[in-house]
Amino acid sequence: MIKKEIFSVPGAKGRNMLMDLTYDDANPKAPLVIFAHGFKGFKDWGSHNLVALYFAENGYRYLKFNFSHNGTTPDKPIDFADLIAFSENTFTMELDDLGAVIDFACNGSAIHPAKGVNLMGHSMGGGISIIKTAEDKRVNKLITMASISSFRNLWPQNAEAQWKIQGIMYVHNSRTGQQMPLKSTLLDDLDAHPGRLNIMEKAAAVNQPWLIVHGDADLGVPVSHAKELKVAQPNAELIILPGADHTFGSSHPYENDVLPAPLMEFCIKAIQFLDQQ
Repeated sequence: MIKKEIFSVPGAKGRNMLMDLTYDDANPKAPLVIFAHGFKGFKDWGSHNLVALYFAENGYRYLKFNFSHNGTTPDKPIDFADLIAFSENTFTMELDDLGAVIDFACNGSAIHPAKGVNLMGHSMGGGISIIKTAEDKRVNKLITMASISSFRNLWPQNAEAQWKIQGIMYVHNSRTGQQMPLKSTLLDDLDAHPGRLNIMEKAAAVNQPWLIVHGDADLGVPVSHAKELKVAQPNAELIILPGADHTFGSSHPYENDVLPAPLMEFCIKAIQFLDQQ
């Protein structure tokens, strides 16, 4: 029987991160996959729960979580109810968050401890996962889906000067209609940690097996990002899915009970990669 357990652990600045673990109770010590969501994302976006179910049915425990400053709260996990927290987010804090999740998984405080973890990150979460994989030997394998190759690709380059002057920039969320604030401390974080937050440099330092998957119809993060990552790390495996967009056919809310075809293809490729010895 497939089960789901809910947990909460402290993240950056002590803010709690809501997470859930999906697994087959016949195999409670199965290998663990940790999923990191992207910019303006959250753990229950779209078909993320169906993906968790697919992995659990195919021999893996699947742990997904909300970054501490992604704008959701434990009480409102699918709404951007805390835009102040969103505005204060930084990439360094997200790395700290992911480190806390890995600690939770490997220390076994509430689940069977994992000897190591497999990371899977989407879009911005892909960039975070690349850096963490290069830094943390507890990561066994890495899968990135529609990953960025630079954090500065998340906004127009010509916006930075005015952003620094005003101290804040607003990003429109077309789904919710919200104007989501980003303080210039996000830029300060990049400037203060140019080495650590350089995704391409960290990609070159990844020694673990790595699967890069990208759709050639991705308008949000062009497939050129995946090709750049492959150049940085030639040992990585690159799969380009024809016709797949940035979310691999998913949307929010997602009301179907089966995965969209591009996302199903991604899941099949991901399981095959994880199953390799």
